[in-house]
Amino acid sequence: MARRKQTLVVASALALTLGVVGLWLPVPFVTLAPGPVTDTLGDVQGVPLIEIDGRETYPTDGRLALTTVEETPRLNLIEALGDWLDGDDAVVPRELVEPPELSREEIRQENARAMADSQDQATAAALAELGIEPTGTSVAVAEVPSSSPAKGKLEPGDLITEVDGLAVTDQAQLRAEIGKVSPGDDVKVTYRRGETTDTVVITTGAAEDDPKRPIIGIITTEKRTYPFTVRISISDVGGPSAGLMFALGIVDLLTPGELTGGRSIAGTGTIDSAGNVGPIGGIQQKVLGARDWGASVFLVPAANCTDARRMAGDDLTLIRVETLSGAIDALEKLGGPDAASIPTC
Repeated sequence: MARRKQTLVVASALALTLGVVGLWLPVPFVTLAPGPVTDTLGDVQGVPLIEIDGRETYPTDGRLALTTVEETPRLNLIEALGDWLDGDDAVVPRELVEPPELSREEIRQENARAMADSQDQATAAALAELGIEPTGTSVAVAEVPSSSPAKGKLEPGDLITEVDGLAVTDQAQLRAEIGKVSPGDDVKVTYRRGETTDTVVITTGAAEDDPKRPIIGIITTEKRTYPFTVRISISDVGGPSAGLMFALGIVDLLTPGELTGGRSIAGTGTIDSAGNVGPIGGIQQKVLGARDWGASVFLVPAANCTDARRMAGDDLTLIRVETLSGAIDALEKLGGPDAASIPTC
């Protein structure tokens, strides 16, 4: 009997120890919390977030801000429970934000590519809204991974103009010209960086999914060229969800008057070159971040309206947005006699 009691005590102590240790073990969840809010009409580290060279711009007032979500990717059980109980945060399965088939580096690269593409799409949508046609297209370097054959030779923002002396104007042409050689062969890549044009020799590598396919190991995006230059400077933000706010910032700078009416306006939404606004993730955290930042108006993709309403409160007006034109029309009506016709969530 004494031995049975001793065994029970030992087993209970072991179970308790394992239970306590288990509280500190990693769990397959991430926390989504409100992230930084950044004014597209302001500066980032002393540099205007949106710079336009070669075209007249107009002074503006108020703020047009993009919103973000911060992720806490490595949680233990105690942290996950604490965040779950916090109404401002969301605890979601890790696979929803980190697809298991992709490495963390691949996810980072994809987010960088999506951000670069959103900037180009936003520029195209904004200038199309203003009736400004592109003069051509070019291939821009969005990311140069540390293991890339092009590391130290090409940089993000470079515009690739030729491969082995043949002009390239889109990504398909770039792949086709590089594909004419074999992995391990050299190619001459001509690029434009700012006002300077140069040529570098890059030894090709082999694609992971096809060892016979040569690559120079860069992530690219297609950029439309215009009679003037639009530059968007922002770091530590990835993904496509700032597209709408980039486009609105460009429109505001290129047109007389103020889209904001002097207000602090925040928002989110993907955008394509035709000006269509798409849904995003983390809408509830973005609304909370906008409220804390002091926004009075928040622009919401139509598909995100239901979730956005849960966090808005009474002091934040939610405007439902489907297109860039619709967003501009709504902002122009704010505070005016037609304000009642603005679509809201």
